[in-house]
Amino acid sequence: MAELSQNTSVDLSGFPIAPKDIHVAAETIRGAVVETPCSYSRTLSNICGCDIWLKFENLQFTSSFKERGALNRLTALTPEERARGVIAMSAGNHAQGVAYHAKRLGIPATIVMPVGTPMVKVENTRHHGAEVVVTGATLEEAAAFARSHGEARGMIFVHPYDDPLVIAGQGTVGLEMLNAVPDLDTLVVPIGGGGLISGIAIAAKSIKPSLRILGVEAWLYPSMYNAIHDGNLPARGDTLAEGIAVKSPGKITTEIVRRLVDDIALVNEAELERAVATLISIEKTVVEGAGAAGLAALMSDPSRFAGDKVGLVLSGGNIDTRLIASVLTRELAREGRLTQLSLDIPDRPGQLAAVAALLAEAGANIIEVSHQRTFSDLPAKATLLQLVIETRDAAHLDEVMARLSASGLSARCT
Repeated sequence: MAELSQNTSVDLSGFPIAPKDIHVAAETIRGAVVETPCSYSRTLSNICGCDIWLKFENLQFTSSFKERGALNRLTALTPEERARGVIAMSAGNHAQGVAYHAKRLGIPATIVMPVGTPMVKVENTRHHGAEVVVTGATLEEAAAFARSHGEARGMIFVHPYDDPLVIAGQGTVGLEMLNAVPDLDTLVVPIGGGGLISGIAIAAKSIKPSLRILGVEAWLYPSMYNAIHDGNLPARGDTLAEGIAVKSPGKITTEIVRRLVDDIALVNEAELERAVATLISIEKTVVEGAGAAGLAALMSDPSRFAGDKVGLVLSGGNIDTRLIASVLTRELAREGRLTQLSLDIPDRPGQLAAVAALLAEAGANIIEVSHQRTFSDLPAKATLLQLVIETRDAAHLDEVMARLSASGLSARCT
């Protein structure tokens, strides 16, 4: 691991976590947690105009960095506390980290997960041997239940982010990144409750005080942004980045972020979807919405990072396969490669064949076909033809539409 810098230009005093705690955590978890690759991406670097290194935390056994903090916290329990068991609330990744390592260490674990948690995360948590309770519309409601349920049974509560030992464990990501690439200029880190970015910030600033640290939140859940900027942006709705959909960031983490993080970017749902699809298509790696937030911020505003050496944390890869399919097809539609067309045609033999021939000549591939004769305001001798077609890109789609129009067909994208 990188050695502590003697440069004291950044004040790291007053926090319940010191750089030495993160180095201790690194030794504690060594061998039980994967030291994931921090690899250069030539293609993403060319696209974004900066040098990009990806920290593949989606390659942990439970597909998330959360293992680090969970293990560091569990290891610190006394024998008596281990016997009493632990309880945690989580939208999925912390749950799996606690469940997996609790089972390894012989500690009974109960995990409370909010309603709407992706089923892959619920089932994986059960698979790791924990008792799972699904309750509460939000992470905050799940947390309230977990605390009361745990207190009634004498269990130890393992907070997902507002715990010094958890924060120290997450900070080991920063140590590994700077050990792998010491000359990084900027780190871009997803923010939910703030545990990951807090640990990374302390670790990174202790080694390289000049390093810029940018946090990223979903527009639908700008909780840390509000806390730092005294804002009142609403936090609500379903986001692809449910792993960082936190309404109330931690008290410890908020103070660390306020002092050590340079700025917080907000990304919308389309940007998150694009980042997930890009990582699959270019890096051939599956990353959940929260894990792709850093790339979403970079792709939405590349000028902010021009010429920098940037480290992105791919914080997790737990995403439902159905959701992956939806994200990929929606991105194809945005790129003009998959389009639904509606055409009004006479209801007589040969019309569909004529349209199909025109599309074939234009180089478009027909994916789906349907006729609508009943639920339409067209004349009885006409029919609504709906097609899903595949084209190379938006320019090719424009060519196809022009050819249909030149043939006298009224076609529209729907």
